[in-house]
Parts: sequence; structure tokens; C-alpha cells
Amino acid sequence: MAERPKRETVDLSRYPDLIVIYLGMRVNALAGIKTLLGFGPKIAKSVEAQPKGLLLHETMLYSLRHFGMRQYWSDLEALEAWTRSDPHREWWKNFLRDSGGTGFWHEAYFRRGGMEGVYVDMDTRAGFAGFAPVVPARGSLFSARRRLGLQGEAATPGAITEEEFYSG
Repeated sequence: MAERPKRETVDLSRYPDLIVIYLGMRVNALAGIKTLLGFGPKIAKSVEAQPKGLLLHETMLYSLRHFGMRQYWSDLEALEAWTRSDPHREWWKNFLRDSGGTGFWHEAYFRRGGMEGVYVDMDTRAGFAGFAPVVPARGSLFSARRRLGLQGEAATPGAITEEEFYSG
């Protein structure tokens, strides 16, 4: 008689503020191949630095021109601190000036509830944008914190502001 499959689960009780974030970069134009390949080593180096709060980083392939990552973060404060520090802050500022023939998106899922996503130069709909209405990421929808309906500011300053984004 065949042995039953081994069925397991996980105990997430030590991670009440867990965040799972999916990120993707899609090549939209030939120049995007260079942009995408340029980000690979930078991301690997930043993960090797073991940023505080990053529990796990996994690389994914959605299609031959659409690459991605899944990350598990201990809490929003750790994730925000990392996104507001270099090298991430500099990458994001440069990408928002010129996406280099690529599109980028992220979606975040919070254990305590809530989901949010943002899409930049995506010529093909991905994730939430594949079924939900897409609206400009302006005003109350500009930052992840605001898209989640959270009050107050992040503990770590340094986010790219809406004014900075649209004036630069």
C-alpha cells in the first residue's frame, strides 16, 4: 500500500506583522533587457547584506520577459526602513525618472489584513490590475502606507514624496 503524502503547515505565531510582497519587472522594449540584467546583481547584493526584517527572498520567473521576486518581511517598519535607505531609495528615484524599457509592479499582503499594489509602466496588466480598476497613484493612493489606509507617517523618514516625483 502506498504511503500517505507528508502533510505539514507552519506556525506563524512569531510573525504577527508578517508581510508578503511580490515584485515584478517586465521587459517592454529591447532596452529593457539591459535594465533588467543590470538590476539582478544589485538585488542579489542587497539581499546578501541581510537587511533587518527580511526573512526570505525568492527569485521567480513569470515568463521569458517577466521576472520577479517574493519577499517575506517581519513588519512594515522594517520594510519601509529598507525602502527609504540606499541602495533601494536611489534605485527607485532613478527608475521613476526613466524605467529603461521596463515595467515594474509590486503587491503586498499583510497578515493583519490589507493588501496594496502599485504599477509603473506596465504595458500588460499583472496581479490585481488584471481584474480591478486601475487608477492613478496620486494623493491618498501615492504611498503604500496611504493605500493601506494607515494613519501617521513611517518611523523612517526619506520616502520619495509625491511633489518630488512629479516635479523632478
